[in-house]
Amino acid sequence: MASSDDQAVRATIVAAADRLYYARGIQNVGMDAVRAEAGSSLKRIYGLFPSKDLLVAAVLDHRTAMWWSGVDRAAAGAQTPREQLLSVFDFLNSWFRQDDFRGCAFINSFGELGATSPRVSEKVRAQKESFHSYVRDLVRRAGLADGVALQVTLLVEGAQTVAAITRDRDVVPQARRAAVVLLDAAAAEAGDSRAGQGAVPADGR
Repeated sequence: MASSDDQAVRATIVAAADRLYYARGIQNVGMDAVRAEAGSSLKRIYGLFPSKDLLVAAVLDHRTAMWWSGVDRAAAGAQTPREQLLSVFDFLNSWFRQDDFRGCAFINSFGELGATSPRVSEKVRAQKESFHSYVRDLVRRAGLADGVALQVTLLVEGAQTVAAITRDRDVVPQARRAAVVLLDAAAAEAGDSRAGQGAVPADGR
């Protein structure tokens, strides 16, 4: 079991690497730069992370925790599954307006290392799948078809990519409006389906 000192140093190194990787790209940042940013020795860094691949994986775990923290904060006041779904866009809107926003760290990491690092690919896929599962659970609780979950997820993922490239601050409000239209249409369809299932044939049979 790691000591409390090791855990503190590990957290400092991961946070430093996260800042550098997110701002400059993973392949552009060497371990010397991480050492300088973290204020630690290379020996200590390699003692905790024997390879850069392991450090990148730890950074992605850190980013996963940050993502869920933001989603949970945005959903704190939501009263219904629909409100929880739409609150994701409120989280994105706040995040995208930060000066250091550079898009989705998972998409960025996959773009750089997805073809060469199975560990990174696994971490990215796990995060994307867990978010899709979260959305699907909310969609089901709202009484909507599972396919709606993928549609909402695509709006969220697309907003991250477009906002990172264009720096257009209206991306999220537009994506949220599209989600509202989507959810309204899905709810109407679900209502029609339920009404149809309960209808009595004209001949009484």
